[in-house]
Parts: sequence; C-alpha cells; structure tokens
Amino acid sequence: MLGIFLKSAKVTSINSHGFWIKCGDEELYLPFVEFPCFEHATVPQICRVKYVSSTRIHWPELDVDFTLESLRNPLSSPDSTFHYDC
Repeated sequence: MLGIFLKSAKVTSINSHGFWIKCGDEELYLPFVEFPCFEHATVPQICRVKYVSSTRIHWPELDVDFTLESLRNPLSSPDSTFHYDC
C-alpha cells in the first residue's frame, strides 16, 4: 500500500521586515523589500497560506501565488517582484 504525504505551509514568525514560512521540511524568509505584495497585508492574511502542489503555495485572501523556487531565489526568478532602480 502506498502512503500519501501531504506537505503543509505555515508562517512561523513575522516582524516589521518580513516573515518566515515553513514549507514541509524547509523554512524560508520572505523580506517585504523583495516581496512587496505582503508589505501592507494583515497578519491573518499572511498566515492563511495554502500548499497547493509540491512546488507552489498560495495566499487566497491576497490572491498571491508563488513557486517555492521563486521564494528560494527571488532575484533569479523570471517573475521576480524585486526590481532595481539604477
């Protein structure tokens, strides 16, 4: 019989600069400067996160969706939310 492992996503800490999110066995820091879509969100909105697939998480109340790879490496992601003003 095959077992099914369901991963979960959970916000573990929030401060004025960003927040930590635990996705399965991995914990990632999302600074607001690199993820401005969360900067004006409420704590409950940030905490209501869903693990929708093995590679993607979603914040339904904010209509925000990211791949785990784009959270790990926001500057190398083609849909990066961080832009330089040079």
